Amino acid sequence: MTTQSGIQLSAPAEWQGSLPEWLFYSSLIRLGYTDGQDFTYQNPLMGGRLDKGGAIIDFLFYNPPNLAVNVQGTYYHYELGSETRARDIMIRESLAGQGITLIFVDEDDLLQDALGITRDALNYQDKSRLGGG
Repeated sequence: MTTQSGIQLSAPAEWQGSLPEWLFYSSLIRLGYTDGQDFTYQNPLMGGRLDKGGAIIDFLFYNPPNLAVNVQGTYYHYELGSETRARDIMIRESLAGQGITLIFVDEDDLLQDALGITRDALNYQDKSRLGGG
């Protein structure tokens, strides 16, 4: 099965992240982006998972500059409660203080049109529930 944009709805066995992260990652590759050159995946810019209060940035970009993207799983980021949403907003504000725009991308949008949602994010368009989309 594939998304509307023709991306396979299954991640390879060696993929370490979630399916929605894979959809975003594979869309970047289809658009000509290179991991390690244009962006990094699972960047510990916010202190990583081990530091108290730390966080992982799903995608941090060098090209386009000052852009970060976090993929929002429906259950964890929306159904678990307001603490998770408040944490997401805090991370966005902290990055903004460093001159970095954090765009949220929702899992259900990626499942529908991964390529289109990825293009929107690369153009600094946040269509997530947290972004008002």
